[in-house]
Amino acid sequence: MRLVQFCHRGGEVGVRVGVEQAGGQGVIDLKAFDPSMPSTMREFLEMGEKGMDCAKRALSSGQHVVAQTDVRLLSPVTGPEKVVCVGMNYKDHCLEQNAPIPKEPIIFSKFPSTITGPYDDIILPAESQEVDWEVELAFVIGQKGKHIKEEEALSYVAGFTVANDVSARDWQMKRNGKQWLLGKTFDTFCPLGPALVTTSALKDVHNLGIRCLVNGAVVQDSNTNQMIFQTEKLIAWVSQFVTLCPGDVFLTGTPPGVGVFRNPPVYLKIKSG
Repeated sequence: MRLVQFCHRGGEVGVRVGVEQAGGQGVIDLKAFDPSMPSTMREFLEMGEKGMDCAKRALSSGQHVVAQTDVRLLSPVTGPEKVVCVGMNYKDHCLEQNAPIPKEPIIFSKFPSTITGPYDDIILPAESQEVDWEVELAFVIGQKGKHIKEEEALSYVAGFTVANDVSARDWQMKRNGKQWLLGKTFDTFCPLGPALVTTSALKDVHNLGIRCLVNGAVVQDSNTNQMIFQTEKLIAWVSQFVTLCPGDVFLTGTPPGVGVFRNPPVYLKIKSG
């Protein structure tokens, strides 16, 4: 299934959770199908299997369909407790900067306020002149857990989506004591979505093409088989330190092709007009 968070373009209804029909036919409004369903993805995921079962029934029914033209897609998850990020997690990304392969996951975070919709604007802050792109595979936790075993980890994942770990390199690499947080956490620095694809719908999440385009040109083009620490390892590792909760977002690292390591470096700018 492809789960989404959306609002009606008319604006008469607030945020809703929906299921996308195949072929982009439309989005089934879960709350219209079953009024007991919550309005946000985080609340939906907190329901566990009850919510997923309802989504399956709604998709099978073909009822309460909202046309794609009447839908504004939001980030599939908003207001998570945590946004967990992984640095230096692609072999080919390490090679482009002549960095050693990490022996254990490098974990940092972004504030949840960075999350924005998949088609919303990224705001370039006046405080930075070196804003860069980082396409990433993301996944969202579906059930609460601590000290999760690697072999059980995928059962804690609700689904996968796409993220961009937008980064102000001047603040990440030169200022704030070279701590990454401020450079990663400006408002709108985490576009997410459009859909949360359930784990069962993906054959092999660690063999997917991953790419980023800037001004229509491909700047990153790799495969998730380049990941050093895969989903299961990341969940087991991070859950040693913190309790994972439904709605928590993981960004799993970026492949090569970022602007900062180009010669000369290339950064995002506001295009005239």
